[in-house]
Amino acid sequence: MKKEAKRGNPLALLPLGVFLVLFVGSGIITGDFYKMPALVAFLIAGGIALLFNKKENLETKMNVFCKGAGDTNIILMVIIFLLAGAFSSVAKAMGGVDSTVNLSLSILPSNLLVAGLFIIGCFISISMGTSVGTIAALAPIAIGVAQKTGIPVPLVIGAVVGGAMFGDNLSMISDTTIAAVRTQGCELKDKFKMNFLIVLPAAIATAIILTVVTLGYENVATQSYEYNIIKVLPYILVLAGALIGVNVFVLLGSGILFAGAVGIFSNSFGILGFIGAISEGLGGMYELSLLVIVVGGVVSLIKFNGGIDYILHFITSKIKSKKGAEFGIAALVSVIDLCTANNTIAIVTAGPLAKDIAEKYDIDPRKTASILDIFSSCWQGVIPYGAQLLTASGIAGISPVEIIKYLYYPGLMFICGIAAITFSQVVVKKSNLKENI
Repeated sequence: MKKEAKRGNPLALLPLGVFLVLFVGSGIITGDFYKMPALVAFLIAGGIALLFNKKENLETKMNVFCKGAGDTNIILMVIIFLLAGAFSSVAKAMGGVDSTVNLSLSILPSNLLVAGLFIIGCFISISMGTSVGTIAALAPIAIGVAQKTGIPVPLVIGAVVGGAMFGDNLSMISDTTIAAVRTQGCELKDKFKMNFLIVLPAAIATAIILTVVTLGYENVATQSYEYNIIKVLPYILVLAGALIGVNVFVLLGSGILFAGAVGIFSNSFGILGFIGAISEGLGGMYELSLLVIVVGGVVSLIKFNGGIDYILHFITSKIKSKKGAEFGIAALVSVIDLCTANNTIAIVTAGPLAKDIAEKYDIDPRKTASILDIFSSCWQGVIPYGAQLLTASGIAGISPVEIIKYLYYPGLMFICGIAAITFSQVVVKKSNLKENI
C-alpha cells in the first residue's frame, strides 16, 4: 500500500507565487514578457523562501538551497547545456546551418513547398536542438516562398514554427529534452523512442494538412542551392550517435571536435576562431545554466518548507488513478509554461514534483519525461509572447497573433499527448515492442 503524501504547508508556495507575479505581471504591464528576467524573478523568490521556517536558522536554510542547487542532476544538466551550446555555436560558425538548410531545399519536391518547409524545420530542429535557431534560419526562406507563390506569409511561417517545435520536443541536444530526462532519471534514447511514437501522427497529419491547404498556388521555379555535404555531417553524427545510445558527454564532445575539424579544414575559421565559437556557445548558455541552478535551490527550499508536500497532497487527493496522475502532470507543466513563457523553466520547475507523482503511481519515467516535454512544447509553440512566435513574427514583420491559426503541429501535438495518456497502456506496449525488435 502506498504511503499517503504529507499535507505540507500551502504558504511555502508563496515564493513561486511571487515569481509568477513578478514575471507575468511585468509582462502584462509592459507588454514585453522579457522585461523581467526569469533569473532575477527567481532570485527574489529565493529570498522570500528563506524567510519561511523560522525555527531553522539562516545557515541551515542556505545549506538546503545550496544542496538543491548543487544536486547531481542539476550540475550534470548544466554541463550538458554548456556542451550543447558549444556544439551549436561551432557548427553554425563553420557553415553547418546554411548547408543543412540548402541541402534540404535541394531535395525538396517543388509541389510540396510548404509541407517541405515543415519537414525541413523538423530535420533542422532535431539536429540543432533549438527551435528559435531553426526559425531564424528558415523564416527568411519561407518568406521568399510566400512572395513567389502568393501563399499567405502567416501560413508559411506557421509551418516553420511547427517544424521547429518538433525538434525542440525531440532533439537529443534540446535543453527541454535534457531537462525532462535528467529530472525523471531516464535515458535520452528511451525517452526519444516513446516521445517519437506519440508525436509522429501529429507530424504526418500536419504535413498532409499543409499540402492540402496550399493546393492551387503557383510553384516556385527550380532554384540552385549551394551546400557542402561535409558541413552537414556533424549534425548527422550527433543525431546518429544519440539514437544508438552513445553517452551524451562523449557525443557532444566528439561533435564539437568534429565540427571544429570540419571548420578548420574547410577554412571557415582557424584555431582561434574555433575557440572563439566554443566560448560564444558557452556564453549563450550561462543565463540558462544559472537559472537552472537557482531554480534547483528555490525548489529545494519550497520542498523543505512543505510546499511540495502540499501540492503533492492536493494533486494526489484529486487523482484516483494512474491516468489521472498523468493528466495532473500534464496540467502542472502546462500552467507553468503559460505563466513563464519558457518550456525549459516549466520542465525544471515541474520536474521534481512530476517525479514524485510518477513514483507514487508507478508511471514509467520515459512516459513522464515525454509528458513534460510534449505539453510544455505544445503551449510554448502557440503563446504569442513566447520567444518562438516573437522571433518568427519579427522576421516576417507581422503580428504573432496572425500566425496562431496556422500552427497546426502544436495543436495536433497537444491532441496526441492527450490521446497518449488516454490510451497509455497501448503506447507503452508499442514502445516496449519496438525495443525488443
